[in-house]
Amino acid sequence: MTNATHDPARQSWIESANELGCDFPIQNLPFGVFEGEDGAGRIGVAIGRQVLDVTAAIETGALALEGEAACALCAESLNDFMALGPDVWHRVRVAIGDLLDAESPRQDRLVRPMVETVMRLPADIGDYTDFYAARHHATNVGRMFRPDGEPLMPNWLHLPVGYHGRASSVVVSGTDIMRPHGQLKPDDGPPAFGPCRLLDYELEFGAFIGTGNPMGSRVAIGEASDRLFGVVILNDWSARDVQKWEYQPLGPFNAKNFASTISPWVVTMEALEPYRSHGPARAADDPPLLDYLTPTGASRDAIDVQAVVTLSSAAMRGAGTAPVQLSRGTLADLSWSFAQMLAHHTSTGCPMRPGDLIGSGTVSGPEKESRGCLLELTWRGTEPIDLPDGTQRRFLQDGDELTIAAWCEREGAGRVGFGTCSGVVLPAN
Repeated sequence: MTNATHDPARQSWIESANELGCDFPIQNLPFGVFEGEDGAGRIGVAIGRQVLDVTAAIETGALALEGEAACALCAESLNDFMALGPDVWHRVRVAIGDLLDAESPRQDRLVRPMVETVMRLPADIGDYTDFYAARHHATNVGRMFRPDGEPLMPNWLHLPVGYHGRASSVVVSGTDIMRPHGQLKPDDGPPAFGPCRLLDYELEFGAFIGTGNPMGSRVAIGEASDRLFGVVILNDWSARDVQKWEYQPLGPFNAKNFASTISPWVVTMEALEPYRSHGPARAADDPPLLDYLTPTGASRDAIDVQAVVTLSSAAMRGAGTAPVQLSRGTLADLSWSFAQMLAHHTSTGCPMRPGDLIGSGTVSGPEKESRGCLLELTWRGTEPIDLPDGTQRRFLQDGDELTIAAWCEREGAGRVGFGTCSGVVLPAN
């Protein structure tokens, strides 16, 4: 349900938050963690082109919060705050919105320029699971690798397919990505070890778990959305040649464990409420969902988040050439929602903890421009993309900078943005 915090007419005494097209208006108020003067992490909220120092606001009494909420927001990560649940999250959102409201006194000593702020990962990520939830992506990949068979594996329409990723290699936007080595298998010879040749990006989104569940318990589908704290952009860098050789029979391993980049600001589920939708309808001949995965009532578990992926080569940046758009997609194209992913993940009694991250898998739509990775866009390298510097891209080259920007926009609700998620590819060492 929307409330007064979503009022599109509301403005802030931070002037940049009121500008047309701003990612971080007062209706957004995403949380992140930045590096303080003493090198420790401090919790902040993005507002316009500024960052509100939440810890300072609590310490000075400008933000009237007490007890467990105040303690959690003075920590070096968001985990403790994520654990407190939606009632506390809402109360804090209201208090911060009131502090930053245009009708409230200016508190300039509590904000700092975003451009001068070093961001960290927003949470200590204990576990990371990536899913495969976009039907168009799964269908395209199936057609490439199984041209004579059914593109979707038999289980795909029955459950959200996923794999356990590597939390230790999740990095914040702006971190350089080193091209990985791996075991590669050419079509006409034995495997060899060397630098990945088919490096790819994946346009994804990640959801942070808020309140967890004890081991042996399950999260019901009707409760799952309330357990989610917020969403970030996610780029699950992929070594396609490593993946091709290693993935059978147990799925992705080294092809996915070297780097996954997320944007620094977590847009809360409450901020995303005006942009919810029902998502794609299941096909008439799809099998019925089992009860534990069937959304309840008039549930709107999909979120209409728009995203654009751009690439800039080292030569383009040197010449001042604008980045080239590769993909444009929407999170609303997911056939499995984050709520369904969480319900399925815990269906065995698997315990989820505050700060755990679940990824959507590559977000792809029905059009070529909505394909969310180079594997799909270039159809395994057979349809290369021309760049303004005179080169082509089948897969990523050293020096390439890959950037994903995302936002929500809807009539009557204004715009809420995620900022960007970026990384530059470095040569293998």
